Amino acid sequence: MKDTLGLIFFPAFDWMISPTHPERQERLLYTRDQLEEEGLFDCEEIKEYRPRLAQINDLQRAHIGVPAISRLITPAHLASAGGCLTAADAVMRGEVKRAFALVRPPGHHAMRVVHGIRGFCTINIEAIMVEYLRSKYQVRRIAVVDTDVHHGDGSQDVFYHDPDTLYISFHQDGRTLYPGTGFPEEAGSPGAWGTNINLPLLPGTGDEGLHRLYDGLISHILEDFQPELIINSAGQDNHFSDPLASMAVTAQGYARLADKLQADIAVLEGGYSIESALPYVNTGIILAMAGMDYSKVVEPDLSMLRVQDKRCNQRVDQLIEQVGELYFNRQKTRQQLLEKCGGVWQRRKGIYYDEEGIREQQLETVRYCSCGGYFTIQTAAEGTRFGDQSAFIACIPRYACAKCRQQAHDEALREKKSGRWQYVFVQNIVDGFIETI
Repeated sequence: MKDTLGLIFFPAFDWMISPTHPERQERLLYTRDQLEEEGLFDCEEIKEYRPRLAQINDLQRAHIGVPAISRLITPAHLASAGGCLTAADAVMRGEVKRAFALVRPPGHHAMRVVHGIRGFCTINIEAIMVEYLRSKYQVRRIAVVDTDVHHGDGSQDVFYHDPDTLYISFHQDGRTLYPGTGFPEEAGSPGAWGTNINLPLLPGTGDEGLHRLYDGLISHILEDFQPELIINSAGQDNHFSDPLASMAVTAQGYARLADKLQADIAVLEGGYSIESALPYVNTGIILAMAGMDYSKVVEPDLSMLRVQDKRCNQRVDQLIEQVGELYFNRQKTRQQLLEKCGGVWQRRKGIYYDEEGIREQQLETVRYCSCGGYFTIQTAAEGTRFGDQSAFIACIPRYACAKCRQQAHDEALREKKSGRWQYVFVQNIVDGFIETI
């Protein structure tokens, strides 16, 4: 098939956090102006699609909203997620070889449980698309490569128990940047250990370090995992001019990465250098994904680029060794962890919603079975727009056996009778049905 690329634009004119917030419509408008100026919409390699609205059940395959996801979103969120589903359909139907959804609001900080907005995100548009691909097209093994400068803690959370989703995130070290997570030891729960790959880079890492990491590790992990589809969570705030971070990647660095990665679908995430970076980075990625020449894409303020410190490559080499060993020994480690936990694994999390001041505490429990098992979430949140809230959630994964499905329902019923929770839900990931007990 010719290297045709489907483009989906949705600037969300009617959605904003505040008028001066960095996550605003101009992020896409400057890019569109650049593409029109370059005449890319007239190229036979480029085909533009209009986004459609996602449905609530599309969202509910990935999320449980408290009190309901429909009460936490706007139509713009449905269009942003729907743009990703449009991209997925275009690729899976063979209309284009690849697709790029340039949409907002973004999504990779939105976790499975949603109480409000955090990190500019309410719903996780990539996770919604992954579950849609599985439900509609029976795709099982999927890799998500997150190139945003911030760790995609929401995507990590959604996929943490899923051995069929390889989530790879390289990002500025969480000790120096929001959300403060994303370290190699966060490698997945026992049944999915080694399929959650975190690569925290030193501030100042540029094209050299990024491609050293890709060539030395990421490419080998992808080759070993053999995904049916690769999705690029295409954040662009690793650019040297981005005001919210401290990295040193160029438009050419991003374009060459897109050329190597050959993602089937890309979805725009962060990137807040609206005039100096986004038009050029997006143009480079689009040209690379469409199989066109991107060698002439150069941002105008390249003279501002600082030289990468040698310590950045030293960190890269450490990650190649450490995380490579973690990944390629994952099956042995996974078996050891499963034996050690005795069929039940738990983790506690404290989650802060920076946009709304919400503080949430979670207890997550996974009960293992030969099918993979099921998991439950206990959540209590203070300061939501609906007041303080608590919920118990039983989550039934896609491949859960009949026994685990029944046990999940039984556990939810017991918790309902206990009277401890304002809400008790059962999430069926297959069809996006949330049952209120």
